[in-house]
Amino acid sequence: MIKSVAIGSFDGVHIGHQELIKRADGVVVIERGFATLTPGWKRSIYTKKPTYFYLLEGIKDLTPQEFIAKLESDFPALERIVVGYDFAFGKGKSGSIATLKEHFRGEVVVVDEVKYEGISVHSRIIRENLLHGDITVANAMLGRNYRVDGRQIRGLGLGSKELFSTINLDIKNYTLPLGVFACYIYIRGVSYRGAAFIGNRVSVDNSFSVEVHILDEFQADFLEFETIWLEFVAFIREIKSFDSLQALKSAIKSDIENINGILKRRN
Repeated sequence: MIKSVAIGSFDGVHIGHQELIKRADGVVVIERGFATLTPGWKRSIYTKKPTYFYLLEGIKDLTPQEFIAKLESDFPALERIVVGYDFAFGKGKSGSIATLKEHFRGEVVVVDEVKYEGISVHSRIIRENLLHGDITVANAMLGRNYRVDGRQIRGLGLGSKELFSTINLDIKNYTLPLGVFACYIYIRGVSYRGAAFIGNRVSVDNSFSVEVHILDEFQADFLEFETIWLEFVAFIREIKSFDSLQALKSAIKSDIENINGILKRRN
């Protein structure tokens, strides 16, 4: 029986969100449709607590009092609500923490701001770090390695012929960092070490791609209907343009050697 819930959008389920979650029996996610760190139901992957979703479209016109009444109706044994220090709710965000304390019949727990190296931890800050390739800070704020999932798609076939064979991924609804990264790739539940390239193939056809070269032994077959997870470990370099395929191949070889060293040190 759920006696306490943590409420928020929880995009990223980062270390700040975890401070709320650990104080509650269950998690109530306000789904705004804007999550790009952990979109949709995938938030439930990062907590063992029961997770419930309220679609914003269905509750956006509720007054603060009506929202509280909904919570009390949906969770009849509710005794405690856990929220962040900047929580606002109800139509037009007209409800504050003071409103919640005034109208909720039980206890209201307010979790203070969580910081990493003096920087306030927010999903927006994590997205900004990812877009700048700062995987180290993003992962520290998340409390885990950043992960995205997608499906394999057909590539140009150039890698296996001229460069290094890769798996090409179609990844939607996530914030994607740009560059070359040390990563782990999860296929059918098995983890492989990998070198990931994300961005425009400026040395080939200038089209956007997400490609992963697997460093471990791997039986290559097309995985059209498989969900593949990509986990970012470290930023290697920005995307560069090369004058020839041979120069590109030499750079990729150097990237792979660097990534091998990084991932071996982490095992």
